[in-house]
Amino acid sequence: MAVADVLKLIEDNDVKFVDLRFTDTRGKEQHVSIPAHIVLEDGEGWFERGHAFDGSSIAGWKGIQASDMLLIADPATARIDPFFDEPTVFMHCDVIDPADGKGYDRDPRSIAKRAEAYLKASGLGDTAYFGPEPEFFIFDSITWGTDMSGCFVKIKAEEAAWASAEEFEGGNMGHRPGVKGGYFPVPPVDSSQDIRSAMVLILEELGVPVEVHHHEVATAGQNEIGTKFSTLTQRADWTQILKYVVHNVAHSYGKTATFMPKPIVGDNGSGMHVHQSIWKDGKNLFAGDGYAGLSDFALYYIGGIIKHAKALNAITNPGTNSYKRLVPHYEAPVKLAYSAKNRSASIRIPHVANPKGRRIEARFPDPLANPYLCFAALMMAGLDGVQNKIHPGDAADKNLYDLPPEEDAKIPTVCASLEEALAALAADHEFLTRGGVFSKDWIDAYIELKMQEVNLHRMTTHPVEFAMYYSL
Repeated sequence: MAVADVLKLIEDNDVKFVDLRFTDTRGKEQHVSIPAHIVLEDGEGWFERGHAFDGSSIAGWKGIQASDMLLIADPATARIDPFFDEPTVFMHCDVIDPADGKGYDRDPRSIAKRAEAYLKASGLGDTAYFGPEPEFFIFDSITWGTDMSGCFVKIKAEEAAWASAEEFEGGNMGHRPGVKGGYFPVPPVDSSQDIRSAMVLILEELGVPVEVHHHEVATAGQNEIGTKFSTLTQRADWTQILKYVVHNVAHSYGKTATFMPKPIVGDNGSGMHVHQSIWKDGKNLFAGDGYAGLSDFALYYIGGIIKHAKALNAITNPGTNSYKRLVPHYEAPVKLAYSAKNRSASIRIPHVANPKGRRIEARFPDPLANPYLCFAALMMAGLDGVQNKIHPGDAADKNLYDLPPEEDAKIPTVCASLEEALAALAADHEFLTRGGVFSKDWIDAYIELKMQEVNLHRMTTHPVEFAMYYSL
């Protein structure tokens, strides 16, 4: 959509506001709204000049001494918001540093664009396709508290396995998935069909193509909406739209949705498997005649991801909660290996009939990840593997959770904590900085921001510690 098309969209739909959206380092969308007449009156000039805002108020960004930033709206992303009372057009924005007129080095969307530019400049390929699968939970309500008197969290979900003895208004109907029993019985056991369908219809209205929706493995409302692959930055934009739609549709139903990786103890967590492939001149460079139909290019790409996986964890699994999911036996891919069928491996090669669909699936990321940073980092690691011909070794076709100890010890694993992942990133980040995609300044600021989360978690007494230690 060109600027003229956006102006026409505003006029034809009597739009009252334009909502400018950008994503912060942690992956949360931020926004500011301006009256639509300002855009109409200035037209092309407004899109060129952008909208000024205070970057110092965004966690992990500029200090107050260098806070002026510009939001430059991408007209190709213009859509009418389906949730606001007043007609509003929203657009994704790049954050520009007015000092040099370039994308701010800590702006996630600018990082994603630099990654795409680096791919082309490298000569290795010209297009990176990504297809994430973020899982999420829908609960009836949730309460928590953390203060000096103690802490607690309580999830209420009528669908939960633990709710079989509860009394509900209208009665307890008894149909619900058990622990690890949500994949995927028909309703009424699956209680989320209608709400997922509402989400899908809105996503498609917003131009995000949907391929499938279903209940996931865990009890208490774990779900997934599968959307189509696209280019790196656009696919990250779509992921932000998906999260926005899921949160707001759930809210409109009087429920609450979360992309937290491990909100429930003792059942599967929510992952974000990331499908990816590299193309050049209309040809899929991952297709070949090697293992599972892969090319050497694809195998080296896998090798790069495995080599840098622990550093990647800091970006692909960016919360302390992420590592409560990355434990064996909950369909969590902790073993750094690859396989065509084995879902215990961290990288899977999905079966496809057409070589054009040949791709790899990184299974360790989770939906807490900032999609712009996650996709860019995975690609940079993969390209390092291609550039240095890092072969991943033989495929793993055994169940990696049940290996003999001597075999198990030979297979590396993902990080066990966010602190370990941040240390790995501090030690291994040169591959990210090539072509100026990620700056050293960004890496230092990111580690500092995330260590604040580590320290808060470390200093907060956990209720389970009372069960373990109170009477000793």
